[in-house]
Amino acid sequence: MFVLIVSSNPATHAELNQTLSEFGLDWDTEQAQDAVTALAIAMDRPVDVAVAELRGPGFDGAGLLAQIRSHHPEAARLLLLEEGEEPAAMMSMDSAHRFLNKPLRAEELVDAVESVAELRELLDSPELKAAVGRVGNLPPPPKLYLELSRALESEDTTPSTLSNLISQDPVVAAKVLRMCNSAYFSGGRTVTDIRSAVIRLGQQTLRRLVLASEVFSQSIPGNIDREAMQQRALLSSQLAARLLGGSSSELAATAALLADVGMLLPGVRIPAACAAGELDKCSGPHYAEAGAYLLGLWGLPMPIVEAVASHHQPGRSRFRGFWVGGAVHVARALVSGEAVDEKYLESVGLRERLPAWRKMADDLLAAEAA
Repeated sequence: MFVLIVSSNPATHAELNQTLSEFGLDWDTEQAQDAVTALAIAMDRPVDVAVAELRGPGFDGAGLLAQIRSHHPEAARLLLLEEGEEPAAMMSMDSAHRFLNKPLRAEELVDAVESVAELRELLDSPELKAAVGRVGNLPPPPKLYLELSRALESEDTTPSTLSNLISQDPVVAAKVLRMCNSAYFSGGRTVTDIRSAVIRLGQQTLRRLVLASEVFSQSIPGNIDREAMQQRALLSSQLAARLLGGSSSELAATAALLADVGMLLPGVRIPAACAAGELDKCSGPHYAEAGAYLLGLWGLPMPIVEAVASHHQPGRSRFRGFWVGGAVHVARALVSGEAVDEKYLESVGLRERLPAWRKMADDLLAAEAA
C-alpha cells in the first residue's frame, strides 16, 4: 500500500513510519510539503491513500485531494483538521473520505484506512454487484435536486429562481405546498404559491423535500407503501438533524432521508418484510448496503454513503463518537417504532439521552398527525 502525505510538518513522515513499524504494517509512504511535489508523485505512481492538511503553505488541501482523485479515483482521501476548521471542512465532502486530527496520529490513520477499505469491500461485494447487476435500469440520479443544489451554490439565487425550478415539476411542486401547509410548518397560515412556500420552508428543508419527492417517485417493488416510506424518511431527516446539530446536521438529515433508498431495488433483503412473511425479501444483500451502493453511484458524499450502509448496525462505523451514522440510526428507529441499539449508545456515552430523544420523536410525530 502506498500512502502519500502532504504536510508542512517535516516530522510527520518519520513519526508515521515508526508507528507503522510498531504495528507491523508494511506500507510504502512518502511525504510532500507542497502541492507541486505531491502532484508530481501522484502522476508518477498509483496512490492508495492520500493524506493532506486542510491548509498548508501555498496549497488548499481539499482542492489538492480533488486533483489527486482525478488521477486516482480509487485512492482513499483523508483531510487533516485543526480544532475550529470543521465548518470549512464541511465544504470538502466531495474530495475527502475522512477527517483526521492535525497533527497526524498514526493510530487514527490506520483506523481510517481500514474503515475505508472495509466500506469499499462492502460496496464491492460480489453478492451486491450481482444483485444490482440484475436490475435493468437503476433509479436515475435526482435531476431536480442536483439542479436545485447547483442553484443554491450561487450568490445570485433568489426565492423566485428556486420557485421557478420547483414549478417545472408539478408533482414536486404539489408536495412542496403540501409539506409547507402541514401543521409542523404552517403555523396556522395557509400558503398557496410556490415562492412563499420556498421562503417558509428554508433552503435546506426545501432541498431535502425535493430529494425525497424525486427518489420516492421511483417504482417501488413489492408491497411497500411509497407514501408511508417517504413520510418516514422526511420525519427521520428532521429528527436526525436535531440529534446531531451543528455543521454536520445537514449531512445527518440527508443520510436519514435516504436510509431506506435501497428498498427501491429488487433482489434485496428487507428484514422487516421477511419477518412479515414476504419470502422474496429474505435473501440477497441487505437493503442498506444496496442503498449505499446506489448513492455511491450517484456520487453523494462518502459520510452519507457510509451512514446509509451502517444505519441498521451503527457499531460497524469506525468513526469516533456519535456522528452521522449514529444520528441516522437513532432517528430512523424512533420514527419507525423500532428498537434502538442501546449498547451502541452506551459505547459512545449517550445512552442517558435516549429518553429525551424519544420525546423529541413523539412530539414530531404528534405534530405531523395534527
